[in-house]
Amino acid sequence: MDNFCGKRLDGRYEIREIIGVGGMAVVYKAYDNIDDRIVAIKILKDEYLANEEFKRRFKNESKAIAVLSHPNIVRVYNVSFGDRLQYIVMEYVDGITLKEYIEQQGVINWKEAVHFTGQILAALQHAHDKGIVHQDIKPQNIILLHDGTIKVTDFGIARFSRIDNNTTSENAIGSVHYISPEQARGEMTDDKADIYSVGVVLYEMITGQLPFQSDSAVSVALMQLQKEPTRPREIVPTLPLGLEQITIRAMQKNASDRYHSAAEMLMDINEFKRNPAVKFNYTYFVDKEPTRYVPAGASASQIMAAEDSSEEVAKQSAVNKTTAIMIGAISGLVVLAILIFAVLSAVGNKKIVVPDFKNLNYYSDIENNSKYKNFAFEVNPVEDENFSDGTVLAQNPEENTKVKKGSTITLDVVVNNATVLLDESILNMTAEQAEQYLRNTLMLMPVIEHVSSTDKEPGKILYTEPAIGSTVKLASKVTVYVASDRKTVEVPDLTNMTADEARSALESFGLVVGKITEVDSELEKGRVVSQEIQNPTTVPEGTKINFSISTGNKPDVAVDITVKLLNTQKEAKVIIYVDSSPALEKERVLQDNSEKTYTVTGSGSSVPYSVLIDGVKVQEGTIDFNNTSNPVTTVRFDTLPDVKGKSESEAKDMLAVAKFTNVKVTYKEDVNVAEGTVIEQTPASDGTTRVALNTEITLVVATQPPEVGD
Repeated sequence: MDNFCGKRLDGRYEIREIIGVGGMAVVYKAYDNIDDRIVAIKILKDEYLANEEFKRRFKNESKAIAVLSHPNIVRVYNVSFGDRLQYIVMEYVDGITLKEYIEQQGVINWKEAVHFTGQILAALQHAHDKGIVHQDIKPQNIILLHDGTIKVTDFGIARFSRIDNNTTSENAIGSVHYISPEQARGEMTDDKADIYSVGVVLYEMITGQLPFQSDSAVSVALMQLQKEPTRPREIVPTLPLGLEQITIRAMQKNASDRYHSAAEMLMDINEFKRNPAVKFNYTYFVDKEPTRYVPAGASASQIMAAEDSSEEVAKQSAVNKTTAIMIGAISGLVVLAILIFAVLSAVGNKKIVVPDFKNLNYYSDIENNSKYKNFAFEVNPVEDENFSDGTVLAQNPEENTKVKKGSTITLDVVVNNATVLLDESILNMTAEQAEQYLRNTLMLMPVIEHVSSTDKEPGKILYTEPAIGSTVKLASKVTVYVASDRKTVEVPDLTNMTADEARSALESFGLVVGKITEVDSELEKGRVVSQEIQNPTTVPEGTKINFSISTGNKPDVAVDITVKLLNTQKEAKVIIYVDSSPALEKERVLQDNSEKTYTVTGSGSSVPYSVLIDGVKVQEGTIDFNNTSNPVTTVRFDTLPDVKGKSESEAKDMLAVAKFTNVKVTYKEDVNVAEGTVIEQTPASDGTTRVALNTEITLVVATQPPEVGD
């Protein structure tokens, strides 16, 4: 396998490091020097360049991603399919895989799992609308960003459902733990296969384990065909019933019993988010055939043969039943009743198309607009100085999605400098009403906290922080404290404990370990750096306490770099590189001969940095992030004048004006020029050459030979 680190592809992409290695390709982090951005480049391994199947799959991935444009799907920027090198240039995503996150957390909080699942479904619905079935949805192919955003990636075995009639019986049919039963049988698949895989991913997040596990891949495939998974609430009893129902419906063996689309599943996810106590009345066809046994290690053909044999036995058994006619008649009536119910349900649940709300103003165009009375709205306030207050930047579900009447549409709405009053009406609301009011009406970010109270009945709002009557900036966090009937305890101070010590301390107080995150710190690796709820705060028993532990790496330090601007009186683009990576990009400034200070972060000593203005290096140096008093050593660059042909005094004056003060003069006899004329200059310059200001400039000045007889 070739290592492309340090090489440049097509004169454009500077390969920096390997960030992932897959079965057929290597993924590199690279710098695109034309579009001035960091990208990810997926390069097909050289051993597969002659393999038509791998080349087909590699091209298929680029073709699939190229027609997709969704915030939860990695973007493709460019592709190249040469005879000696094939690669895809994609959006660079700085995060970890969902699989890694599951392994870190063990069991993911169900609220977080629902948040992730909603994004996965939104991405898949977009792909399905474009006729693309992913076919390999699994946590390893889902990237989790630091802000909780999900990115679906790796469309290597995706197919175009409207034009590709091939089955998935090829060798690579996705990870066996996540594939649908129809994929395991090698049958034709549609978007319901992706729904099944999403169900397995959701199952793994909320239970911390896979539904089917075995040392043999064939055994796992057989379980996908024959065995029902353990109910999630049998593993985690505190899970809401509605979430279990959503998970199990997505994982139905019979594709027709699953959700019919990602949008339909997303609709139930949103319904569950609004009301975690909701229960869904799902009904499924119950297969009365006996479970069929196929020995572990069996081939795919043996699996199919076992199923054919079992079907023959079932048919023979049916012939021998004297009540077959009666059963058939009763079954017919049942089917008829089901059909009537389905028709009535369809009439009562007519789907409507979601409009495009993006770029509309929420206040003037959407809120209280009877045109949108068939939708409920949930607002996610965001700050963006590039847009005016109220502008809708994004929506979920996307436009043109078909949803049930009354479905909730989540809108990202811009709020910048406006403020709002926290009025007393909040105190008369339930916690759920207050959360909706704060989020959708006041454009704030509500957080609900339960505290013990003897004055008010459980569920009543006690106070808020900031306090009622305060004026707060839109998009600010507002904590709503709600009366609880649970016994309250004081949160212990976990600082400097190990994770196990912190767990024991919390359990001894009747509290629960919440989310554990890693942060850079001076503390020893694994020690608690901070906790979300501080000691000595009082909280109800059973409250989850989130805390962070040290990675053992010292945190990044911020230092200031002073940049000397040129005097062109024109705007220019400033880029600062720290240790070869852009630390500040595309800052536009007026070149007015002033100085501007920029803050960069990092760690270590003798870290190189450089400053480019419109692509021209104007200064460089090193940074000692461990030195708090004088961390930056700087060498500035400027244009070196061409002083050849000038007198010695003129040359020195020109260099002094240009701030080149390290000038050395030597003399050389030359009868062809006037005495005192500069005949050589080192470094040489054509009047546009830029060199460091501390560079030694050597001038050779002409002298005349002494006259004979002197």
